[in-house]
Amino acid sequence: MFYRKPLEERIADRVAQRRPLEEGKTFEHGPAKFVFVSLIVAVVLMHVVGVAIVMAFA
Repeated sequence: MFYRKPLEERIADRVAQRRPLEEGKTFEHGPAKFVFVSLIVAVVLMHVVGVAIVMAFA
């Protein structure tokens, strides 16, 4: 009466309905791209600040 497809089948149906990824497009998920870019920027800034501190005391 309350039949639902198993989770695996529902996921497979959802994936089948998505359009294919465009070539050269790394992230299809916007927040994942934002997190990735934010982490890269944070690491670069930490390195620049660290080098500046070391050079100031050298």
